[in-house]
Amino acid sequence: MNQQPILIAPSVLAADFGHMADAAQLVERSGGDWLHCDVMDGHFVPNLTFGPDMVRALRQATKLPLDVHLMIERADEYITAFIDAGADHITVHVEDAAKHDVARTLALIKARGKRAGLSLNPSTPAEKLLPYLPGLDQVLCMTVNPGFGGQLFMPAVLPKIRQIRDAANSLGLPLDITVDGGINFETGQLCVRAGANALVAGNFLFRHKTLNMTDAIRELRKHAENHD
Repeated sequence: MNQQPILIAPSVLAADFGHMADAAQLVERSGGDWLHCDVMDGHFVPNLTFGPDMVRALRQATKLPLDVHLMIERADEYITAFIDAGADHITVHVEDAAKHDVARTLALIKARGKRAGLSLNPSTPAEKLLPYLPGLDQVLCMTVNPGFGGQLFMPAVLPKIRQIRDAANSLGLPLDITVDGGINFETGQLCVRAGANALVAGNFLFRHKTLNMTDAIRELRKHAENHD
């Protein structure tokens, strides 16, 4: 059973890049728990976003924890730069294509006193991640193929979320399990029911057709907390 509090992490990938400080402040005013920052290098994923300088600017704009997801190759070479810029959580990828020593990278993050996370793509089995579980603060299950926002949620990931939560519970680990991709009222409920507790949402929160950010976060949290 999932005992972790529900957390909402709006993703600035869906914000207006010309007004990122305003977007960060909006998330804070609206009741977001974390500010999720998607860093893409054009190699590990087929898109480019931003680097440490943007994280530094966001750090100056908000007091919220900066939840930085490195969808990049050789993440170990950039950990120091992102932590110095103000990242509070750093999540890296477990896949071989990320081209780093996963255990070493996680140790670098923990040595700086930051929360260490490990992410896996929809096609990556939970077994690839489970050996690292005792040293993690959070896991990020991608519920779309990473690279671009606005994709449809992939329900095939739900059993993997449950598998990871069950493994964490068996070890007595208070793990935050985050999901990212196609999250809305309905899919957020499904993910929480499976064992997730932190919901990343971009377009659904920043570009909702009828709700402002405050109402969208409140309703997303409400639906997630009433998932049974």
